[in-house]
Amino acid sequence: MTTPTAETGPHPFTRIPTTTLADLLGRARVMDLGIRPLWGPGPRLAGPAFTVRCPPGDNLMLHAAIHRAPAGSVIVVESGDLRYALAGGNVCAVAQRRGIAGFVLDGLIRDLAETREAGFPVYARGVVPVPGAKAEVRPLDEPVDCGGVRMEPGDVVVADEEGVVVVPSADTETIRTAAETRLRQEATQTLSDWESAHRIRIDALLAEGGFRD
Repeated sequence: MTTPTAETGPHPFTRIPTTTLADLLGRARVMDLGIRPLWGPGPRLAGPAFTVRCPPGDNLMLHAAIHRAPAGSVIVVESGDLRYALAGGNVCAVAQRRGIAGFVLDGLIRDLAETREAGFPVYARGVVPVPGAKAEVRPLDEPVDCGGVRMEPGDVVVADEEGVVVVPSADTETIRTAAETRLRQEATQTLSDWESAHRIRIDALLAEGGFRD
């Protein structure tokens, strides 16, 4: 299990939009659209995943994780439960106080107003006022499925208003370099430049498919 460490500042991937990452990684690394920001607009969330599995109706291991996840990490929960809340305002407040970057939950929370007021990033499927039970003990920091993406502890999670993308830990440097290169190129391209290149590309694809004006 990972040992909590001091927060060292914003994660490098906070500068990279999920749209850029999705272009590089493809659909398989993007969580389904049901997992969305529960308040916003807010800052982009990015950090290494501290992974949790909670069976439907039970939130014990998420409550355990807030005391064990390293500062700067994103707690990611496999659950899929749409009847009971995985966390409430106090759980989010303690996580925030311990330096955890945010939550990405395949499930629900409650006390949304408290979390929104505190500015703690939560990406989840929604809100329900009913708390879950605390009975099922499961291992922490093991592979999970969240939002249709299979992921490992330490994979980098990046989330913003466009969605949630998972960058495999083994590929972080390669993907970051490619993303930053693409963003620099885009920053120097005018709309007219983009329009011209886009028209050429689209017309070529149409011609290849037999389209004629």
